[in-house]
Amino acid sequence: MTAPSDTSPLLRVSGLAKSVGSGRLLFAELSFALAPGELVAITGESGVGKSTLLNVIAGLDRPDRGEVIVETTELGALNEAALTRLRRDRIGFVFQAFHILPYLTLRQNVALPLALAGGERRTIEARAGALLGEVGLGDRGDSYGADLSGGELQRVAIARALVHDPALILADEPTGNLDPETAERVLALFARSVRGRDAAALIVTHSSAVAAVADRTLHLTCAGLRAA
Repeated sequence: MTAPSDTSPLLRVSGLAKSVGSGRLLFAELSFALAPGELVAITGESGVGKSTLLNVIAGLDRPDRGEVIVETTELGALNEAALTRLRRDRIGFVFQAFHILPYLTLRQNVALPLALAGGERRTIEARAGALLGEVGLGDRGDSYGADLSGGELQRVAIARALVHDPALILADEPTGNLDPETAERVLALFARSVRGRDAAALIVTHSSAVAAVADRTLHLTCAGLRAA
């Protein structure tokens, strides 16, 4: 696949650097961009900073230097309240740890981004139910997280990340707990969500199946990013 051409990147990362608490530098001078309609995979060895990179791009962590621009918004200029609104409205994040709230049903978990933004309850619940159906859990909307396997929880997290049609999707190993058939289904959903709406997705992965679906793959090392 070839990356879409667009003069206005949906995500632009420039000169990004981040070190961990011990002072160890994870990465420095990272610069890349994602165009609308583009799905990009990030690969690399464990501990090189892939998950940290996603957290910085989402505004969940601050870089040591450099800038992240989502659409036309530079994250470094935002306070915490504004970052929270940006994530709620424009970013969908799939965490490795899922973060499914145990006291909410699966439908309520998926509906959470829409509920926080406000809207008509029936419309929100219908949208959440449709996304659960897309990931093969349409009959489990009234279940709770304690009743699910790790792979099922991962699918709920994916549905929640996509329910509000985010402009930017960030996913950390989204197929790591899925069987090959379910992974293929989920990857097709990611591709439709990105290419059908001119959104963009950055997916951290060790999976060759994810890399095969991506428009391009970037490999992260201590020396920086390179095309894979």
